Amino acid sequence: MNINLNKNEDKLIISLEGRLDTTTSPNLESEYKKLDETNIVLDLKKLNYISSAGLRVLLTMQKEMNKKGTLEIINVCDDVLDIFEVTGFNDILNIK
Repeated sequence: MNINLNKNEDKLIISLEGRLDTTTSPNLESEYKKLDETNIVLDLKKLNYISSAGLRVLLTMQKEMNKKGTLEIINVCDDVLDIFEVTGFNDILNIK
């Protein structure tokens, strides 16, 4: 999985590419823990798979960002959106 960080005005855009699974989710968690941002946008346009380990990282990010700012998730592909819907994460995450 590739993680790209781009600062855009007052938001940090994190673009994910590939698979967010047991092997790669620690990388996203590590990158997120280094940040001190209050507005984060997760661009999932090129994310084609997410496992329960990836969902756990997104849930952790959402909970922490609810306390200190905002987390928006954009450009979710149909396969990943299906997983969000089946697991109920579409009700937890701020998906635009």
